[in-house]
Amino acid sequence: MPDDRPGERSHSRDETGRSIPTDRESPVGAPVIRGDESVTGTRAHEAVQFDPTDPDSLADAAETVRRFAADATDDDHLFMLRGAAACAALVRGEGSYKAAAERAGDEATVSFIRKWARVHDLPRSVRKQVAVGKIAPTAAKHIARVAGESRLLLAWATIDGDLTVRDVRSVASAINDDTPIERALADHDYHLGHIELTLSPTAYRDLRRRASLKDADPGEIATAALEQYFD
Repeated sequence: MPDDRPGERSHSRDETGRSIPTDRESPVGAPVIRGDESVTGTRAHEAVQFDPTDPDSLADAAETVRRFAADATDDDHLFMLRGAAACAALVRGEGSYKAAAERAGDEATVSFIRKWARVHDLPRSVRKQVAVGKIAPTAAKHIARVAGESRLLLAWATIDGDLTVRDVRSVASAINDDTPIERALADHDYHLGHIELTLSPTAYRDLRRRASLKDADPGEIATAALEQYFD
């Protein structure tokens, strides 16, 4: 993602050739997750949209960024997502991270705004997990440092591997230093792709039966079935 253009759409292609969104696809500043009642409940009515093309909305974004920078230790996930949205909208409206920081002033540094604007630019599937508390916003900052498919893999590994924010930061740094994500995660005792599922008794019975007859691991059968389903 170019440093002065948050919100650019980006897709990766997996080994089957399918296009996988790895960046935000909805308009910058739009409360897609924050305004979704199925995700945020009654707090959806509190969602604020920041329009980078509207001067009044941009002024609201600047004030929100200023307050957010002064209280970024707040553990309210929605407060942080709103702050991230304001950061991204302010950058888009002002044209660069530097100009956005100058507009917000006080403790809103270029580094601070860049980090949170990138959280706003994460794909919807990841932002949703931040909103519901499965991924800490401070971990999302490090996930957003990673590009392409690895960004999604690190997000899901954060949940399934119960990674700490420090773990996520370390893995993200390793990936950006060209360490394969599988190895980077293995260094933190997580095997990429490991997930615990609860199946219905019937599905469990049939999966185990099929795996036994084929002399295969249940994971191989499940993977083949899921790949066919997603195609």
